Amino acid sequence: MSDGPKILSEMNDRSREVFRRVVEGYLASGDPVGSRTLTRSMSEKVSAATVRNVMQDLEYLGLLDSPHVSAGRIPTQLGLRMFVDGLLEVGAVAAEDREKIDATLGSNRQDVTSLLDRVGATLSGITRGASLVLAPKHEAPIRHIEFVSLAADRALVVLVFADGHVENRVFTPPPGQTASSMREAANFLNALAEGKTLSELRQTIVQEMSRRRQEIDALAHALVESGLALWENPGEQTERLIVRGRSNLIDGSTEAQDFERIRSLFDDLERKRDIADFLELAESGEGVRIFIGSENKLFSLSGSSLVVSPYMNADRKIIGAVGVIGPTRLNYGRIVPIVDYTAQLVGRLVSDRGKG
Repeated sequence: MSDGPKILSEMNDRSREVFRRVVEGYLASGDPVGSRTLTRSMSEKVSAATVRNVMQDLEYLGLLDSPHVSAGRIPTQLGLRMFVDGLLEVGAVAAEDREKIDATLGSNRQDVTSLLDRVGATLSGITRGASLVLAPKHEAPIRHIEFVSLAADRALVVLVFADGHVENRVFTPPPGQTASSMREAANFLNALAEGKTLSELRQTIVQEMSRRRQEIDALAHALVESGLALWENPGEQTERLIVRGRSNLIDGSTEAQDFERIRSLFDDLERKRDIADFLELAESGEGVRIFIGSENKLFSLSGSSLVVSPYMNADRKIIGAVGVIGPTRLNYGRIVPIVDYTAQLVGRLVSDRGKG
């Protein structure tokens, strides 16, 4: 797929024109485009046989396909990708479409969920595709956190915010986590969560880890200096302190107590590292609020495509996304600017309401 621009730049003008006209013809009608049709619309006078030869070359490159023997050609998925990346001419949003989008977002109702629902419905109506609207993630103090295991590689974090908002996010937990370790992580976090947002909570854990690290280093320094211990894999996740000549350590001595203290600090650091991983993954996890659309498997089907644009808050931070899902035979030139325009508008509106 990354070779697309290279193939395009190596094509001569005739090949590029044949390719563009086949794709545009297919996107407009949904039917294969034949050489005779192309001969009539080409900018230079060429025979149907010449056009057929060019189409065969494009088929050999994997850009076109012939669905039936002796029929016309349609673009392959690679061909569509290359057309969208290199040849697509994007128009402006039609005045009629813009009015419909503006009318949807112009309502004075303050409820963001209702706003995004209406955006989804309007996008579906205008584009005749399914629409996808990802809501902004909530950033407010947390009252309670719960982790729920869904499968070996999928977990759900349920966030109950102090303002009563409840949000579910799906994420992939760190390897080797069990239902009981998730419960333990949730209990630990709930004890610290009061009045903190998710990002502030993660910052608290990171600071705790830094303190543990300093304590371990201070305790271990004297032991390493005296030759009683040495570091293995220093600074890495697999690091450990190896004791030399354990028989030289008399139970109850200062060194023995230091080693015991270091061991418990290491255990604590490891536990906090896992919890920090949980929080980071939960923070970047998918918002499960998909208003209109379908499951992700839809996007991987060869017969469908997704035009999506993120929207940002006032700090230029991506907080959600707006998109249209439809067959690969979408009118990209029309839909791309519609999605882009809607995303920019939603970003501005959500930011304005956040200030209120």
